[in-house]
Amino acid sequence: MTTGVRRRMGVEERRRQLIGVALELFSRRSPDEVSIDEIASAAGISRPLVYHYFPGKLSLYEAALKRASEDLAARFVEPRTGPLGARLLRAMGRFFDFVDDHGPGFSALMRGGPAVGSSRTNALVDSVRQAAYVQILAHLEIEDPPARLELVIRSWISLVESTALIWLDGRRIPRRELEVQLVHDFAALAAVSATHDDEMRALLHRVLKDEPGDGPFSDLVARLIALAS
Repeated sequence: MTTGVRRRMGVEERRRQLIGVALELFSRRSPDEVSIDEIASAAGISRPLVYHYFPGKLSLYEAALKRASEDLAARFVEPRTGPLGARLLRAMGRFFDFVDDHGPGFSALMRGGPAVGSSRTNALVDSVRQAAYVQILAHLEIEDPPARLELVIRSWISLVESTALIWLDGRRIPRRELEVQLVHDFAALAAVSATHDDEMRALLHRVLKDEPGDGPFSDLVARLIALAS
């Protein structure tokens, strides 16, 4: 973090610096608890100068959370090669990297609050969810998803969010275990849906036939067999 050093910057450079400073502070405390004075001090500028670049506290918070939401959405981007289970597991690793590094900011982004609970902030959260949804559809190579598949994917995305928020409250379960569990949860949701729908059954068969014996989906099957026996 830059502290106590004044340097002339262009408008966009200074805006980027202030957003970066705000995000760093948000990684330790909720945005509601971070003051403009703290951001100004950390950036090495005066409080009035912060307002020169951002018209108000909310506008700076929204700009910072917009950058965070873009970063978070990018965590779901994954090359479309190899087994789906391994791809989802890598995406979960990157997702929890973000959650781990930016806990208070992540909570504020997902839960909102007095300072950040605007409709624009809610739209940022929706954009992250939509980006994740589009990425998963792309991995499944489906452009026009049936209703049950949309329900499975959007339910799973909500589960990922809520799991991360609960995990932040004490981190009582090892992170890696949760990442694997969430990949298992995706497969389980799809499997339950497949028992009710032929189209989902065909999709599940297509996904599972490419899964290796040591992949997360195969691991789930083995665990379920062991549980049943």
